[in-house]
Amino acid sequence: MEKPEPNRRPNGLAGQTSPYLLQHLYNPVDWQPWGEGALTRARLLDRPIFLSIGYAACHWCHVMERESFEDPATAALLNDWFVAIKVDREERPDLDEIYMAAVQLLTGQGGWPLNVFLTPDGRPFYGGTYWPPDERYGRASFRSVLTRLHEVWTARRQDVERSAADMTVNLQELWGAPAAAGPPPGRAEASAAAAELASRFDPRWGGFGPAPKFPPHGAIELLLREHARTGESVPQRMAERTLDAMALGGMFDQIGGGFARYSTDERWLVPHFEKMLYDQALLVPAYVNAWLLTGKPLHRRVVEQTLDFVRRELTHPDGGLWSSLDADSEGHEGRFYVWTPDQVEAVLGREDALVACTAWGITREGNFEGASIPNHLEGEPADGARLAPLREKLLAARAARVRPATDDKVLAAWNGLALTAFARAWQAFARPQDLRSAERAATFVLTELRYDGRLRASWREGAAPLLAYLDDHAFLARGLLDLYECTFERRWLDEAAGVGRQAIALFEDGEGGGFFFTARDHERLLARTRSLHDGALPSGTGVLCETLLRLAVHLDDPELRRPVERTLAAARPAMGRAPAAFASLLLAADLLEGPILEIAVAGEPGKPDAEALLRTVRGRYLPRRAVACGVDSDLPLLRGKTLLSGRAAAYLCREYACEAPTADAGELGRLLG
Repeated sequence: MEKPEPNRRPNGLAGQTSPYLLQHLYNPVDWQPWGEGALTRARLLDRPIFLSIGYAACHWCHVMERESFEDPATAALLNDWFVAIKVDREERPDLDEIYMAAVQLLTGQGGWPLNVFLTPDGRPFYGGTYWPPDERYGRASFRSVLTRLHEVWTARRQDVERSAADMTVNLQELWGAPAAAGPPPGRAEASAAAAELASRFDPRWGGFGPAPKFPPHGAIELLLREHARTGESVPQRMAERTLDAMALGGMFDQIGGGFARYSTDERWLVPHFEKMLYDQALLVPAYVNAWLLTGKPLHRRVVEQTLDFVRRELTHPDGGLWSSLDADSEGHEGRFYVWTPDQVEAVLGREDALVACTAWGITREGNFEGASIPNHLEGEPADGARLAPLREKLLAARAARVRPATDDKVLAAWNGLALTAFARAWQAFARPQDLRSAERAATFVLTELRYDGRLRASWREGAAPLLAYLDDHAFLARGLLDLYECTFERRWLDEAAGVGRQAIALFEDGEGGGFFFTARDHERLLARTRSLHDGALPSGTGVLCETLLRLAVHLDDPELRRPVERTLAAARPAMGRAPAAFASLLLAADLLEGPILEIAVAGEPGKPDAEALLRTVRGRYLPRRAVACGVDSDLPLLRGKTLLSGRAAAYLCREYACEAPTADAGELGRLLG
């Protein structure tokens, strides 16, 4: 990532491991990493801090770097008047959440690059996102912003201090103790969330609200769960229409698999081209669940091609999963992914090119800057097998192009999400490579991102300096539990339980209920945030609650339920205005309400008789379930469960009432409904 340039010295980012920070290593701006050194420098010089937060795959971050941070005149203003600090939001989501909230309170909007001006002690008083080098798009130029704020700092310091003090109070109140707790959320809140989504649903193109459209993974999971609970068809139809539209548009990489970050238009055609590990990891389970309900080949194709992309392009040789691919290559967004008819013909020949261009909407006119983003918006071809070898040839030819940059850091949280994706895809489709990917990623994280008894947030090139956050623990614990329900190897269950219990010890608010985002011994920041509503990632609190409930069943440990009950009760008042924003917490509340289906298969994993029973379970959408398999096990779900006449047998229990065991897969299917 770092590119030594003649006659340029590295700035204060030397020695960092984040690819995003290293992209700025040779800027003329005297960037410093966040830390006591930079903060002390600001205090000693009595200068305001210019805090710039972004990430390696962020297109507009690159634009602002080229236009402003590479410009010597702009750099001189920053170096003379401010202490400039660069932060990778993926390494420091704690800082990003605090200062993003500040900018949203100041301006009514947010995004990246996130640029915030702070007093020397870290309190925000002004901020925004992208500023151009000159006045355009209705935005002031960045240099004029710097000049104006320098003048305000020197001439009206008291006003700045007063504004910063007020903002600090607002931020601390934002994440203050929850309101008085009542009962946990339940059917009323879930129904209100489904109604809210229905009011914003786009019946033609799917999704919720106008462009730009982000993949609504939490909404889809909530709607599918609502369908399972109520039997109503409308929630499933909204979810299915959205999944189909995303799969057929250009936001899904029709040639190489995987999803871009979001669609700039209502049709899911023109994406913002960066590809993030977490989007793949969150969308795969949604498509798996939809396939379990519909059996659509499209949903299976999307799952398999997405996971193949992750394995091919986002996997470290030792199994950990990298973070993202950039949107840009050769200085142009999307160049790596688009095609012209002539390019297709050069690879496939005239006859096959005609088939490919017709199928993927590749035209002379193009749909993106004179070229075409492959898509199936006119309908998926009936003969998908005809396209498969053509896709492989185009993918091989595309691999020879100049690739977008890879952010090759390994994040515990995102790897945890990917564990769930690989595990649930394997349960549905039984591709051996998906299970291997899950096992390798789990082993990598537990080996490389944990030492001194603590999980770490980020790893790159052997370094993992940052202690993990709530999301890291929550997503990893769930992924490990999902992996256990694939292989039934005790180590994965034990690891999941250990990570979950450590999360309670480090993050639970023992007084007001709920979980903080940072651990008890974390660096003291302006505020200690809480992870309640979903954003680009699901709420760590919601995912942890659902995982603890599942662990409580597996381990017969009611102590794991109690923090969940307190958390959900405390969170309920916050759900009133926008319940759909709390999808992960509502999924946990659904599991708390139950009933949780306990499925114990007495038999040896991998043997045909046990696998026949497990396939029957895995072939159904059963979101409220806990599954165990084994022989002579001391695990609570399996204790006392024996073979029937020497054959593997399934035992089903709901709310302390059990069915008679069966060794027949057909009978098990009837019992499951």
